[in-house]
Amino acid sequence: MTTYLMAGGGTAGHVNPLLAVSDALRRDEPDAEVIVLGTAEGLESRLVPERGYELVTIPKLPFPRRPDAAALRFPARFRSSVRRVRDLIAERGVDVVVGFGGYASAPAYSAAHREVVPLVLHEANAKPGLANKLGARYTRQVGVAFENTPIAHASFVGMPLRREIEDLDRVARRSESLEYFGLADRPTVLITGGSLGARSVNATAVASAGELTDAGFQVVHIQGGAAEFHDPEVAGYHLIDYCDRMDLALAIADVAISRAGAATVSELSALGIPAIYVPYPVGNGEQRFNAAGVVQAGGAILVDDARFTPEWVRASVVPLLHDDERLRAMATAAATVGVRDGAERMVALIRKAQRDAVGSARAGRR
Repeated sequence: MTTYLMAGGGTAGHVNPLLAVSDALRRDEPDAEVIVLGTAEGLESRLVPERGYELVTIPKLPFPRRPDAAALRFPARFRSSVRRVRDLIAERGVDVVVGFGGYASAPAYSAAHREVVPLVLHEANAKPGLANKLGARYTRQVGVAFENTPIAHASFVGMPLRREIEDLDRVARRSESLEYFGLADRPTVLITGGSLGARSVNATAVASAGELTDAGFQVVHIQGGAAEFHDPEVAGYHLIDYCDRMDLALAIADVAISRAGAATVSELSALGIPAIYVPYPVGNGEQRFNAAGVVQAGGAILVDDARFTPEWVRASVVPLLHDDERLRAMATAAATVGVRDGAERMVALIRKAQRDAVGSARAGRR
């Protein structure tokens, strides 16, 4: 029996790929033991136990960004976390460490290196995080969700997707989706800013409700976040706060308007859904990089947050909705860059790391 330590968490962008690969490992190796290393504060504290995996937590330890008291305490706290993970590896007989970035991953990478345990990484963003950039020094098995991600030893595997997305048959599930959302059998625009919402996207979408429905489309708008917008009461426009069945939302979508988080871009591309991406304007700009490949392929349109206004919707989105031929071409282009088997490709990378470790051990005994 193989014991895997899956390290990472904090946000859905780290946790969901971790769970997708864990599920794929269990399908491939039903008797495997899967332990997840995370923090008590991250989404993993809820999502991991819900999926039936054991969660071991270590303190949340952000990398210091400025020379202050926290920076002075960081080295000792980091060494303490590494010791705890090394003890876990030894006590549980961990055979492979698989990391996905996030607060818990850096101590796991250091511990795996010191315990001489095979290490495999997955980087979900086109602009890699600091933990994974550091961890890539310790392994040659680094899977990336997007082509040309600037990280050492990168191998393109795509995004490990949830099984319900990976296996989604949009045509077969259409009737179920229509019934679930109470929709008519018409073309549908899906609008979402992610679980945290996106105020500017939501505001423009609500203000453009009539423009979108007058183009012959119905709208499913998942506002998320603080649910601060009210239903515009336009026929065919469905504003909901949250959606627990994103598989059905994606099944019904003919066009999507969304932020450009790594998981969102990967899911829409894998399913061949034309998209208009409005990257989050704050941070290190990774959302723009996430969408670059599918935009270049012709499967999506990118618009700056400041330009995504009702006027822009009127001038750019409405004509697109009237252009069936262009929408079909965008759908085909999106599917050419999308990957549905990212979890299985990551499992293959893990198996390669295991084989390499066995080969190195044999060579060392000669």
